[in-house]
Amino acid sequence: MSSKAIAEFIGTFILVFFGVGSAVLMGDQIGFHGIAMAFGFSIVAAAYGFGAISGAQLNPAVSLGFLTSGRMGMSDFVTYCIAQILGAVAAAAVVLMIASGKADYSLAENGLGQNGYGAGYNGGYSMLAALIFEFVATFLFVTVILGATQSDAPVGFGGLAIGLTLAGIHLVGIDVTGVSVNPARSIGPALFAGGQALADLWLFILAPLAGGLLAGLLHGAGITRSPHVKPQG
Repeated sequence: MSSKAIAEFIGTFILVFFGVGSAVLMGDQIGFHGIAMAFGFSIVAAAYGFGAISGAQLNPAVSLGFLTSGRMGMSDFVTYCIAQILGAVAAAAVVLMIASGKADYSLAENGLGQNGYGAGYNGGYSMLAALIFEFVATFLFVTVILGATQSDAPVGFGGLAIGLTLAGIHLVGIDVTGVSVNPARSIGPALFAGGQALADLWLFILAPLAGGLLAGLLHGAGITRSPHVKPQG
């Protein structure tokens, strides 16, 4: 396994362990605000820890944005996506093992921080609302990432900008979908939670990928890119 793949695996593990772990293990104590900060902090940690190795994309939707903007090749895209999904699954498994050590924890009753929508999930938002939120939020997230990591962006601040953006997105949308904006983040918990989480998973794959695709196309076309930066070929 390449160093880039290992970095993406560990970085995505950090994202899911911090974010999903905060929801499952500490959600009652820290609430939505605390969970949002945990997701944001995880991105900052991974970005500064692994950004120099792989770019710390940690998200198939982000990698798709890099691919369609011309800043990534197909081979790396496939490798990154596999590593990201495996990292998310591994982190979800670890969170589940820890949560299962509490006497009153039940996967069926308490869940595993999985994404969802509709009656019985957080605010009970509709499928359309969930689709719109995940598409728009991912588009904005990937647009920020592409801009913050272009060659003439302020040096050293990319990880902070990206982490704060993810925290802000969570502050807006946890009550809507639990916030995915990342197919890997959704796949990991859903594989263990099963049931409705798996039934809803298509939305948390399709909408983020569509948002990342649009962000990448606009960046590649120069619409959301500094005029001084050329796509990598």
